Amino acid sequence: MNDAPDPQQPAPAAPRSARPRVMVLFGGRSGEHSISCATAGGVLRAIDRERYDVLAVGITPSGRWVLADDDPDRWAIVDGRLPQVEDTAAHVLLPQATDDRDVQVLERGLLPRTVGEVDVVFPLLHGPFGEDGTLQGLLELADVRYVGAGVLASAVGMDKHMMKLVLAGHGLPVGPFEVIRPGELERDPEAVVARIKALGLPLFVKPARAGSSLGISRVDDLADLAAAVEVARAHDPKVVVEAAITGREIECGVLGGHAGERPRASLPGEIVVTDPRHAFYDFEAKYLDEGGVTLACPADLPPDVVAEVQEVAVRSFEAVGCEGIARVDVFVTPEGRVVVNEINTMPGFTPFSMYPRMWQASGVTYAELVDELIALALARPTGLR
Repeated sequence: MNDAPDPQQPAPAAPRSARPRVMVLFGGRSGEHSISCATAGGVLRAIDRERYDVLAVGITPSGRWVLADDDPDRWAIVDGRLPQVEDTAAHVLLPQATDDRDVQVLERGLLPRTVGEVDVVFPLLHGPFGEDGTLQGLLELADVRYVGAGVLASAVGMDKHMMKLVLAGHGLPVGPFEVIRPGELERDPEAVVARIKALGLPLFVKPARAGSSLGISRVDDLADLAAAVEVARAHDPKVVVEAAITGREIECGVLGGHAGERPRASLPGEIVVTDPRHAFYDFEAKYLDEGGVTLACPADLPPDVVAEVQEVAVRSFEAVGCEGIARVDVFVTPEGRVVVNEINTMPGFTPFSMYPRMWQASGVTYAELVDELIALALARPTGLR
């Protein structure tokens, strides 16, 4: 008697567990692919396997969704080696309708097989094609719950230009900036340079829609502006140029509230770049040279300034329409003025990242934070809200 499975018959679905199933989704097409993988390693290590079933899914740099190893060590940054999702034979397909919850796996030569239902997706992607509303739109179409901001808030938070406009429109303090759109510098360089010159020096030139400090340059001489713009354009054709703000770099974590309650703010943390090789908190300082940076948590600030930072962080979260999670970065000037730098709707989330460290200092452990974010996502409705 031949008991081998028939490749032309669909494989039986995995039995339904009483525990919620969480798809931990990471990797992606952006330049922050490896940082997303490292973030996933932290979450996979911390998530309570007795409380949740876990399905690890990676997105390759080319955009292929694949079943991934759920061993946290596979996704760690070790000796400067950056992890990456590799293509496999097991390609993943999301549910295609609102009355479908089954995730399927497609393998060459075989009929699709079901790996079971997914109750919530924990998308740990950073940058374009993951943090910018594109992935969120896909999950909304599939009627699947997910951790974090929705389509509009994700898109606004990713685009530094639009983010600053929204924050300023809500009366929040943002620094002076200009935008260089695609082709603008080539069409009328004198006009662009004149606008930028009015910001003063030094300047920070950034891709409008990138994170992890990718493509950012400090400019101390306008003669270096064009080169800095090209560095930024390697990541995004739209470029934001910001006036430097003298002040301390302070960050604050925000968690969504339950059942209509106001969002919650962590104790603030402070970034101090101590290695002179880093002109600012760049990619290398963030992820590859921990010895060159001091992360003080909580930040040594007067109580009234702490309260102001927390209030500005929560107001920024509300202004953009965030859900679940965000980190708000501000400057605190020598006069005690708080100026918003940016909001990050999916901040770095390794156990050593500032977001979980700030909540640790506020009395919430990393594992508790993971659990809280999943609980918030499970509690909110799908569709318009």
